[in-house]
Amino acid sequence: MEFADILKGAESEGKENHLPVIDVDKEQGIVHVVVGKEKPHPNTMEHRISWIEVFGVKNDGRIVCIGRGAFAAAYTSPDAHFKVPLKEFKALCALSYCNVHGLWQNCIELV
Repeated sequence: MEFADILKGAESEGKENHLPVIDVDKEQGIVHVVVGKEKPHPNTMEHRISWIEVFGVKNDGRIVCIGRGAFAAAYTSPDAHFKVPLKEFKALCALSYCNVHGLWQNCIELV
């Protein structure tokens, strides 16, 4: 088994939103990642998004961790902003973890 085998993407999305949606404000250098952009994901002790991580693919191909947001059940929504020097990156990838449905991924090209 490979790590990639446990990641889910848009093709696996069901009735609940799990996919980390990445929006970029290129002028401000702000990366906004949210799970449940169109329809909120449940946020209870029994079913929640526990964290979001963002990785960047630099122009030279190196992968760097940009940041992580951890969310308390029932008190915070899976929504995070990161200030990023976007000119140094050609792509961004986000992971989100649902305690019931596992790991989810999404990537965008910045070029």
